[in-house]
Amino acid sequence: MPPIEGFKAGLQELGWVEEKNVHFELRAAEGALDRLPEFASEIVQRDVDVIAVIGAVTVRAVRKVTTDKPIVFAIVVEPLGDDMASNIERPGGNVTGVTTFDPAQARTQLEFLREIVPSIKRVGVLSDLGVSDCMSNANAKAAMQLGMTPQVIRVKGPAPNFNDVVAEMQHSGVQALVALEEPIVVSCRKQIADIALASRLPTLFAREQADAGGLIAYGTSLRYAAREMAPYVDKILKGARPGEMPISAVANHELVVNLRTARALGVTMPRELSQRASLVIQ
Repeated sequence: MPPIEGFKAGLQELGWVEEKNVHFELRAAEGALDRLPEFASEIVQRDVDVIAVIGAVTVRAVRKVTTDKPIVFAIVVEPLGDDMASNIERPGGNVTGVTTFDPAQARTQLEFLREIVPSIKRVGVLSDLGVSDCMSNANAKAAMQLGMTPQVIRVKGPAPNFNDVVAEMQHSGVQALVALEEPIVVSCRKQIADIALASRLPTLFAREQADAGGLIAYGTSLRYAAREMAPYVDKILKGARPGEMPISAVANHELVVNLRTARALGVTMPRELSQRASLVIQ
């Protein structure tokens, strides 16, 4: 289920039915972040009642063109650090929403990788230079806590050379790659997974990017996070002020294991890990 469908489903449960009592104006950048200002202006000019967005870069684009239209977000890792709010309990301004950032997730996903490849000593972390370094820092810290050496590479869009990135990691002795749920990484996920597989490098992606073909995927799905925006939008449409609605943290961790990729890499997926997975790709 795409994120927008999760959002619509959440609203429908609250009585908001598309083309009956609610209308959607959808804009999707699909990784082309340079188009966000254009989309933001279009949406505001449509005189919508509330703007639901995914990610901090999208929030910033919309806030540049409106300071009064209510904005509800999902997948903003650091609402305070990214200047989305002045206070978690009472954000102020016209922005509120949900975050899926879980500091414990980084350690858990690295432990999953180590279950599959116990010899991992050095792990690569692929991040987007255009966003907060919160997730890359969390993964680097978790790696060190587990006795691994992290190598963080932050790439800049719109078209990074991932062949060079993977080659650099392998030259440094990286034995597995964590691809973070950040804009340019998400947009290029299949390319990254293909290059890593050709280089026989195990990969871990976010839950929503299981379609990339990485070895495993883990985390809270984007569709779940988008669904959690619905109660905020419902309340705002009924008169609530976004600045008075606390930002909440949501989590619904799912694990996906890809046995096809495991076979291609020549690694054995532990039975216990497959049994814990919510989805096993054969």
